[in-house]
Amino acid sequence: MKRSRINAIMAEADEMIRAHGFTLPPFANWSPEAFAARRDEARGVIDARLGWGVTDYGQGDFAATGLFLFTLRNGRLADLQRGGGMCYAEKLLISRQDQLSPMHTHVVKAEDIINRGGATLAVQLYGSDAQGGFDPDAGGTVACDGIQRPFAAGEILLLAPGQSVTLMPGDWHAFWGDGGDVLIGEVSTVNDDETDNVFRDPIGRFAEVEEDEPPRHLLVSDYAAWLA
Repeated sequence: MKRSRINAIMAEADEMIRAHGFTLPPFANWSPEAFAARRDEARGVIDARLGWGVTDYGQGDFAATGLFLFTLRNGRLADLQRGGGMCYAEKLLISRQDQLSPMHTHVVKAEDIINRGGATLAVQLYGSDAQGGFDPDAGGTVACDGIQRPFAAGEILLLAPGQSVTLMPGDWHAFWGDGGDVLIGEVSTVNDDETDNVFRDPIGRFAEVEEDEPPRHLLVSDYAAWLA
């Protein structure tokens, strides 16, 4: 993705988030230079990989296959492994109309996907085979706002604003905005986007960036290069 396109997506996302009554934390507004100058005091932000995310899943067509993310908080895997402490994470996502987040599941992470506002959120579901792999014939059961709901293989849940679904490891899912753009909340177990996403098809989790202009803000995936 061109950096200019990423910069524009960030500006559009910030506008949508504000329109729905949410405000991002102060570090979201830092320039790359300000972030670098404050890298020592921001070590918790960097280590937890909080901040901006934009991905086209390596497909080169963000409008068709992509997702905006902002990680607001993220706990420690060590806490999760010992069974106490900060074991949770929270994100804001934006799915544009008909913009696919491809079929995937997670190894560790359980998550609530919440329609925070906008259009309808479509979530397509499949179950797993005995080894946890994608099974095109398997259904399952999820909780929708605490109510158990069976689903058939490939069934599409339509979540209106305020509605949510709880997804466990092994619940294969893809999602998109149906009829318009959707602001999504994600509340989950500790999040590790580098190792915990398992896609049905061999695609990438992060976008490759073409630097055609300076970054508006750093992406989480920029931290290693810019803040080393």
